[in-house]
Amino acid sequence: MAKDTERIEQEIEAARERLASTLDEIAVRADPQRIAEGTKQLALAKVNEPKVKYTLIGVGALLAGALLFKILR
Repeated sequence: MAKDTERIEQEIEAARERLASTLDEIAVRADPQRIAEGTKQLALAKVNEPKVKYTLIGVGALLAGALLFKILR
């Protein structure tokens, strides 16, 4: 009977350690600052792709030209 109690206590302790480890991992993954930094890096990588970069430059130039046309008209 004592061995069963010890075994159960060991299993409970092991489960607690696994739970603590899981909660630590969740805390790291759910850190808002880490998520924001990751999202920022993804956005910068996407904007730096030539296809996206030159499209944005073209749209910006078109908008600037339209604005100048409207002002000078």
